Amino acid sequence: MKRLLATALILLPLAAHAVTPGEMLADPALEARARVITSELRCLVCQNQSIDDSDAALAKDLRMLVREKLKEGLSDAQVRDYVHARYGDFVLLRPPLNPGTLLLWAAPALALLAGVWAVWSAARRNRQARTVQPLTAEEQERLAALTRRAE
Repeated sequence: MKRLLATALILLPLAAHAVTPGEMLADPALEARARVITSELRCLVCQNQSIDDSDAALAKDLRMLVREKLKEGLSDAQVRDYVHARYGDFVLLRPPLNPGTLLLWAAPALALLAGVWAVWSAARRNRQARTVQPLTAEEQERLAALTRRAE
């Protein structure tokens, strides 16, 4: 018993899930399915965590909803579709590629292209600034006039 308790205390910090024992389903297979689904759904309060990791009250409600739907006999896809239909694309940590989410999916590539363009244009400006241009005839005459006055 002591060994089991020691192991649990060591592994407890590694399990960064907010699921409480009261939320867990008795059937381990059903609970495993629930954990997979809840790890794919975004917490609408925290916005950068899955509902499996979030301590927010809404996340707990969504975890319970997922478990209820699984107990009703819905498949994983049906549960995801139910939550998606209720809360929209934002609830999915990996939203579908459609016209409404195209900018979201394209944003990393656009940011990379903007960064490459910024570096390229800065390097180009820097190269042009270091290049010595020969004086025009008008500039040479002005320089000659200025140097004559200084003597």
